[in-house]
Amino acid sequence: MPDEPKTLDPTARPATTTVPGAATAPPGAAVAGDSPARARAQRWTLGLVTVGLVLAALNLRPAITSLGALLEEVSADLHMSGTVAGVLTSVPPLCFAVFGITAPRLARRFGPAAVVCAGMAAIFAGLVLRPLAGGTVGFLAASALALMGIAVSNVLMPVIVKRYFPDRIGSMTGLYSMALALGTSVAAAATVPMTAALGGDWRIGLGVWAAVAALAVLPWLPLVRDRDRATPDSGTTAGSATSAATSATSATGTTAAATAAPRITRSRTAWALGCYFGLQATGAYITMGWMPQIFRDSGVPASTAGVLLAVTMVMGVPLAFVIPRLATRMKNQGPIVVALGLCGLAGYTGLFLAPAGGAWVWAVLLGVSNCSFPLALTMIGMRSRTGAGVVRLSAFAQSVGYLISIPGPLLVGVLYQHSGGWGLPIALMGGLMVPQMIVGTLAGRDRTVEDES
Repeated sequence: MPDEPKTLDPTARPATTTVPGAATAPPGAAVAGDSPARARAQRWTLGLVTVGLVLAALNLRPAITSLGALLEEVSADLHMSGTVAGVLTSVPPLCFAVFGITAPRLARRFGPAAVVCAGMAAIFAGLVLRPLAGGTVGFLAASALALMGIAVSNVLMPVIVKRYFPDRIGSMTGLYSMALALGTSVAAAATVPMTAALGGDWRIGLGVWAAVAALAVLPWLPLVRDRDRATPDSGTTAGSATSAATSATSATGTTAAATAAPRITRSRTAWALGCYFGLQATGAYITMGWMPQIFRDSGVPASTAGVLLAVTMVMGVPLAFVIPRLATRMKNQGPIVVALGLCGLAGYTGLFLAPAGGAWVWAVLLGVSNCSFPLALTMIGMRSRTGAGVVRLSAFAQSVGYLISIPGPLLVGVLYQHSGGWGLPIALMGGLMVPQMIVGTLAGRDRTVEDES
């Protein structure tokens, strides 16, 4: 892969504004000497960002899991084959890879908050247009619009956390990961019964989620112009060791950022993190796209299959808050990687041997395994010392990861159609857990991409 062009942190100040060794406050953080009015405004900003993060996270998966719950009805109405349905389930990672790589450039030009605001608006527009599609092409195009918004927001969530909450990366990553899991599970569980209650039309069942997306736009509107107030590299207290280190790094200004920029592709940790992100995303999107169908084909009613997917997703609500906090307290995150991977391997084994008999157990195990996602996001924030590094590492790891994950859902659809059953696809899913544990252990080592550059 060619080296990246030299880039600057989208929110960084000029080097002349930072005193070497001095801690600088993130946007919204109160500092000594602030007037009461300014302190209130800063607290309001942090509160608004928190609400925005939660609402944005709630909308990062319903476009996908609501479709997974109604995939059979959508496929029948739009006359999709198993292969075409597999393509449909591969669209999310494709869009995340293609559009996610543009997030740093957009953030440099417009500011990360403005880009997230636009991303939420794109999700809303896509969810409104998707039920109006009269064929597969229109449906895919509307889905791609929503997924484009999800893609840029995915990449910038760690950047927003690093910028506004540099001393609380674990807890804030856990908060929005928990909200993401909640939105994912609610969409999976509620879509089928809600569709039935509204007359049984899948178009209405999918379109309802546009209302939730509309709410997510609102808190970001006042933050659109908040892009030049402070560096994301800084800490919040002068007594913090990490604050001092990152402030000293900020003091080197644009030179340090530019020097590190082209070298991320030479970092083994960055590549390991990208591969880990890709393999966990492969499992997640196969699960979200196909698991309800696996259960339905084994004799489980459609409504129960949706609830089983919701159980899988809802496991991330408590664990997505606990795991990032635990990960930030460990120098090496490898043990967490292995524990989550073993849960996934056990879940797929059970799904292979007795999909209906132990359905609830397999759903729980796969839900625990899917918490590799918040772990990967936390490691992105930990594997770079600077905000500029987090921007590039987030875009690199997620774009590489989603490119890796594209063939998985499509291959599952092809294997299902041509083998006539789920044995071979489930064996593939389980087999992928082994390399996921290997590269995740490498990504979890106590080092940063700057060290390797």
